[in-house]
Amino acid sequence: MHKLTVLYPEPADRAAFREYYLNTHLPLCAQLPGVQEITYALDICEPGAGPYFGVFQATFADEAALGAALASPEGRAVEADVRNYATGGATVFPFEVQTLPLP
Repeated sequence: MHKLTVLYPEPADRAAFREYYLNTHLPLCAQLPGVQEITYALDICEPGAGPYFGVFQATFADEAALGAALASPEGRAVEADVRNYATGGATVFPFEVQTLPLP
């Protein structure tokens, strides 16, 4: 399994970020081919209290599925849309997920 994680620093306007993100950006993300799950959190720190305002994760079956999603027209649209709301920028990183078997 592979995940794509995006960390969002504090935006210039939290309310504007939230409105655009929930109503425009996340619906675009939901169209990524091969995406299995999307999770996110906003307001993870009080203003000025931490380095990040929000976090996003999308899960894919494997590295190839993640790469195909990012290279797709939908993936390019998601990437291009970030500048429309993330005034603080965004840190993006993909990684393979390891699972710890529990007893």
